[in-house]
Parts: sequence; structure tokens; C-alpha cells
Amino acid sequence: MAEEEAMIKWFPEIDKNSVSVVGGKGANLGEIYNLGIPVPPGFVITARAYSHFIKENNLDEKISNLLKEIKYEDTAQLDKIAEEIRNLITNGKIPKDLTEEILESYENLGAKPSREGGSVEDILGENEEIPVAVRSSSTAEDLAEASFAGQQDSFVDVKGKENLLNAVRKCFASLFTSRAIYYRNKKGFSNKKTRLAVIIQKMINSEKSGVVFSKDPTYQNENVIIEAVFGLGEGIVSGQITPDKYIISRDMEILSKKINKKKIAIGSRNGEKIKVNLKEEVSNSSVLKDYEIKNLAEIALNLEKHYKMPQDIEFAIASGEISIVQTRAITTVKKAISESEKKELKGEIILNGIAASPGIESGKIRIVKKSEDLEKVKQGDVLVTKMTNPDMVVTMQRASAIVTDEGGMTSHAAIVSREMGIPSVVGTEEATTKLKENEIITVDGYTGKVYKGKISGEVKEKIQPVTAKTRTIIKVIIDLPSFADRASKTGLKEVGLLRLEGIIAESGKHPNYFLKQKKIKDYEELIFRGVEKIAGYFDSLWVRSSDIRSDEFRELESSPENKEANPMLGMHGIRYSLKHPEIFKAELNALKRVSEKGKKIGLLFPQVISVEDVKSVKKILSEIKFPEGKIGVMVETPASVQIIRNLCEEGIDFISFGTNDLTQYTLAIDRGNEQVQEIYNEMNPAVLNQLEYVIRTCKKYNVKTSICGQAGSKKPMVKFLVEKGIDSISVNPDAAKEISDYVQSIERSVSGHSSNSNNQKRKFNK
Repeated sequence: MAEEEAMIKWFPEIDKNSVSVVGGKGANLGEIYNLGIPVPPGFVITARAYSHFIKENNLDEKISNLLKEIKYEDTAQLDKIAEEIRNLITNGKIPKDLTEEILESYENLGAKPSREGGSVEDILGENEEIPVAVRSSSTAEDLAEASFAGQQDSFVDVKGKENLLNAVRKCFASLFTSRAIYYRNKKGFSNKKTRLAVIIQKMINSEKSGVVFSKDPTYQNENVIIEAVFGLGEGIVSGQITPDKYIISRDMEILSKKINKKKIAIGSRNGEKIKVNLKEEVSNSSVLKDYEIKNLAEIALNLEKHYKMPQDIEFAIASGEISIVQTRAITTVKKAISESEKKELKGEIILNGIAASPGIESGKIRIVKKSEDLEKVKQGDVLVTKMTNPDMVVTMQRASAIVTDEGGMTSHAAIVSREMGIPSVVGTEEATTKLKENEIITVDGYTGKVYKGKISGEVKEKIQPVTAKTRTIIKVIIDLPSFADRASKTGLKEVGLLRLEGIIAESGKHPNYFLKQKKIKDYEELIFRGVEKIAGYFDSLWVRSSDIRSDEFRELESSPENKEANPMLGMHGIRYSLKHPEIFKAELNALKRVSEKGKKIGLLFPQVISVEDVKSVKKILSEIKFPEGKIGVMVETPASVQIIRNLCEEGIDFISFGTNDLTQYTLAIDRGNEQVQEIYNEMNPAVLNQLEYVIRTCKKYNVKTSICGQAGSKKPMVKFLVEKGIDSISVNPDAAKEISDYVQSIERSVSGHSSNSNNQKRKFNK
């Protein structure tokens, strides 16, 4: 049976490239098992088996229809639909052929595995109903860009055939918890396409367990960090226990040990998790011995070296033996912070905890003790709770900062806060009892301190104002109205890229919905309101017309049902707009209305590959009487590079490089495929030669040039573009200060002086 068709795969048969077959967790377990890392033996019920289960129970269309109904910010409706989907799955019947394969594999798991030879037969042995861990493994998890922490269910100490089959059904169903559905949508993963595999692994009755970071995830240094508790690791991830913390240098020196009071341990009995109260002498003792600390650090560094990126590793220890039960890329490691960012604020410290997610924010206290309290957390409040759980993800999005009583750097609150960029302090022990509802506090996620009131003047903003004087104009990139205030803190007055997709996605409806429902005016109003809110903070905006690829926005209501073989090359960008003129005109009319309020609007059109595209756009602009709109094209295909002279002669006002796509199309490399990421490089001469040619040509025709996207924040690319004379660079707000300073230094080295300030009034691009 081909790999994609197999319904059971044993660890020796899979590796890190098997994500589509066994999910992220399963693929990594297979990879490290075959490296010789101590991994408890097991097998995986594949994503193919999940699809087989869904098909045989006729659930695919039912689930798809229910997902289309979801309004993602309506928590009650999301919970109701999620529960309905889960009930469909848990009440389903596992097909006979799949049942037989699962139970046969379970029977064969009873014997102690031999590693010699690495064949499937090596881990088959005498039949025995042994306790196993049953763990979900989604095809969209444990990725470098998102951890999906706590999104699917797992079960420990499962024993017996019926209990095993029930646990498998519950794992299948957990793909559709409210938190998992919401999180996938927020991270841009398709809820329809994501599938689930289930890991069946020999149970380790942990005496102690924990998590190892091969590199500090708060990016303060390069040290290895270990957190450990007695019993199962559930206590750390859930935040119920504040773990011991060990810091180890990369040359294996134990730099520090922080032994916390661990009042309880999580154990298991008959498949159920139980809490065990610890005696005082155990509670205050170190979980790990020195040799265990060093062994774990060594394993972590070896895995980091193998994967070529920092790792987040889960371990269990029983009878003195270390077992690794999971590894995944750390999703949040960035550069080390500067000493000035670590500098303590001046103010009254009212709480101390663990610095779990960097940043400094102030806000009004909202104490959450039960699920009903979640609704009172409004945008900008500080969420204070005993410990967060995955059901709080929707609420966490609204919080300016998070403070918890319990948990460590590897608790759910810490992991998700770091991914969201929300300052977080955990393990304070008394936040929910000491802090008072509605009072203002300042949370310092760099130091783990919580201050009374709003600390002004001393707070180092994450967004720093741009002060450098540069010839090259620095602009900001914005997608959502809620981010405009934050971006305005740069002091910049020009938006170099405003993508409409964020505004559209927040509505939950595809443009097709408004077309089918004959509500085009509603669509125009949606775009107008969103852009107007952003425009309130800026003088001029380059707005890109909608560029909705079918694979990225399939969850929106009324999205096209047809599956494109290659969405990147399919019906999106200007070709979609011109084919659906009513939608296109609604967007342009919305922007015209913003322009009439005194804002300078540049119209940026994606995927332009012919002069006819520009002519068609001009005709529509004439029809709606919008002559003030400046016309720009995205240079993101080799075609647009080749015809740039013709486009300039036709009459355009500006261009903006989309280097992500230009690199992809030029080098024939899928930028989303991790297997070829090491050769994906915007600095490839084939790409740079095109950029230089376009800049040179545009200068002859007095057409302004710019760049938007991630490459604009990369210094080698910035240096190249500035030296070639690009007119402006668009960056994310948090990179604006650093990039503007860097541009200033380049311009000084080239000309010996700088010229105009970004804050000076400039004539709008003509």
C-alpha cells in the first residue's frame, strides 16, 4: 500500500517529511525515533484513516456546510457549531477494516522494541493489552510558523480495545474544538483541508516530566532552558503548576536553578488524569538531578543541530530513564533584546512572576475566574486569570497583556502569548487575589514585573518613532484598522501597502457573497469603513485591490467551491477583479470616498501581466469618475518586469515590488514548501537583476518605485535597493525605526550626508 494510502504507519516508517500522512507531531516522532533518540515505541493512525472514517460516515459535506456558517468572532455561535461537528464524529462508527488494523497494531505493541534493523517487525512482539498514550497529530501543527499549542486532545493511560477506539474517535473530534477552529482560521490554515492523525504510543508512567527549549524563546539569550515538574507534563502545559526552571549554557554549564513550590503533581489512573498533593519536602525539592539536566540539554542541542532551528522538546522520566515524547520548532525565537529593553521601569512593583512573553503594555484589569467572565475582557484590557487554557484564545486576542497565577515559560499562556506578540507574566501565584478589577496596571514581559498604574515616560514602546532623516521615504504596512493606532506611533504619515484582504476576512464573507446576495453596496461600505479608520491616522495610502487566492480564503462564506490545481497561478489579483467588475467597482468607489475626505490614495493592482490590464483599470476609473486615484502596479511576476517599459509608456504613477512572489516565480520555488526553503533567496542575482532593471527603467519615465513585504525589512535587500535609488521602502511598524536608521547610514556612506526627513511634507508621488 502506498504511503498516502496506508492507514497505519509505525515509527520506523516515517520521518519529518511525513507531515501530510501522520501530522506534525507524528512526523517528528518518527524522525527522532530513527535518529536513535530515546522515544517510546508506537504507531500512527494516519490522516488517510481519518479521511476514510469521515467518508464512510458521510460526514464531509455536513462538516463543510457547518463550517461555512461560522462567524468567527461570535463565540457562542462558534461553540455551538463546534459541538455539533464533534458530536457527528464521536457518534460515528470506525469502519471495520480500520478497526481491525488499529487493534492488530495495538496487540503488537506489547513487546519491548529492538532497534536493530529498524524494520516494522523489530517492534512487534507478544500480544498484551498495555496502557498507551493516544495523542492527536494534526496535519497543520508543530510548524515553524505556528505551534497550535493545546488545540487537539490527547489521552493517557488508555488500556483495552474499546477504550482505545473511543479515544481515537475523541481525537478525531478534537480537530473541531472551538479553539482549534478559531486558531486555524486566525493563522490562515484551511479548516476544511486540515486532517488528523492519531499517535498510539507505549505509555511512560512519568515520575517527572517537562519541556526543554534549545534556545531561550523570549529571545533574551542563547541559553538552553528546562522546566520540570513531578508527574505528567500536563501540569506545565496547562499552567496548573509553576515548574522548576533550569538555565544551561551552550557549553553545558548549569547557570541557574529556580526551585518553585510545586503543590501538586498530575498523574493518571485508569485512563483519567488525577491530581496528587505533594508533601512539603517533595514540593520544595528540585525535580531534576544535575546529570539529568545536562543529558536533556545535550539532547536539545543535538536536535537543534539536526533540524537546523531551535526546538521545543517534551520529555518524561521513569525509573531514571529519559524519554523524548515530542519535538517541534520554536515558533517565537527572535533576536536577543538589547540591554535598554531589559532596563527596569520606575514605579511601584506589585507583583513578580516569570517573564513569559516580551513587551510592555498597560491596561485595565479584568479578572477571569470562570468562562462567563471572558465576555467582559474588551480590547486593550489586561487579562488576569489563574491560568489560561486553549478555550481562551479568542479572548486573548483582545487583551493588551496577560498575567496568570500559575504556569511557566512553556504553559499555554506563555506559548500563545509569544505567538500573538502579547506581553505576558505568568506564575505570579497571587494575581487573581491581589489585583483589583478595573484598576490600571503595567505589565513588563521582559522582566516579569507588574507595576501599579500606567507607567509613562519610562516605558520603552515596542513601536518606536522614526527620527532618521532619509532621502528614501519609509512607509508602513497595515492590514487591519485595529493596528492603525499602533502603526501611527512610528510618526510616519504614509502607508506603502494596505491589503484589503484583512478587512474582507474579518467580515467572514467572500466578495462572492455580496455579489450573489445582491449586496454590493454593503461590500463597498465594508471596504470604506475599514480603510477610513486606517486613513484617520495617515495622510496618504497605497491600497492594493483585493487579491484573494482560493486556497487561503476557502473558509469565507460563499467562497468558490471549485478547487484550483495551483491557486497561486489561478483566479486572483487583477484578473479576478476585471472578471468581476461589480466587486472591483465597489472597492474603487470605497477608495474614492476616502479620497474625497482629503486623503491621497494610490491604487495598487496585483498580478498585472499586460498593458491591457492597465487600460481596463483606467476605463473603469473613468466610468466611476475617480481621476484623483494614482495608478500603481505590483511588480511580482517576470512578465511585469519584461513589460515595465510598456507599462510606463501607457501611463502609471508608481510600482511596488512584491519580492515574495517575484522570487517564487523566477526561481520556480514554492515559498511555502519547507523542503526547498534553503534555496529560496530574494538576493539571488536573477531576482536582483530584475529589481535593478525596473528601478532604472522607471526613473526614465518618472515613475516612483517602492517595495512592500518581508524583504523590505531585510538589511541586505534594503542596502541593495537604496544604492540602486529606490524611492521608498514599506516595512512593518515594529521594523520602521531600525530600517530607517539603517537607510540613513547607507545614504550617508553613499553621499556623505542625508537629505529630507520622513516627517517633512512631501509632494505625493506623481
